[in-house]
Amino acid sequence: MNLIKRLYSLIDNIFEKFTLVSLILLVCIVTTQVITRYFFNFVFFWSEEITLLLLVWFGFMGIAIGFREYIHLGIDSFTNLFPKIFNKILDKVILVIVFAFGIYLIVQGWQFTVLMLESTLPATKLPSSITYIVMPITGIMICLYALLQLFNINTAKYKDIEEGH
Repeated sequence: MNLIKRLYSLIDNIFEKFTLVSLILLVCIVTTQVITRYFFNFVFFWSEEITLLLLVWFGFMGIAIGFREYIHLGIDSFTNLFPKIFNKILDKVILVIVFAFGIYLIVQGWQFTVLMLESTLPATKLPSSITYIVMPITGIMICLYALLQLFNINTAKYKDIEEGH
């Protein structure tokens, strides 16, 4: 069990660090693009493609991290009318559905990634599949978080995130 927790922690840390790096790179590239366009009337040919790539990656990875931290959308005004046992069962059903969504992302994302292997991005000449490989990666992380939460293992790292009540 300790090995599983360490492996999960390692994978989760790498995933989170990569997400943060993609956000930092996104901000730096956009800032550079704005400065060079405004002051020098010049734009790096690759900046828009890389910005879009990082935005897609950050968006998908943010979905998984949001699920890990329990900050996904939830409307509980209706379900609070029911007994606690109903809500516990409903939470498990929701986790199974989220797990199924993760599987969907893995399967469909992988198929789409493979489909785009032959295509390249126009400016950077990178394979277009680099944009879409984040879908199965996010699916794997969502499945991992859903499984852990299904077995009542708390996946949240940041306890002090303010909730929007």
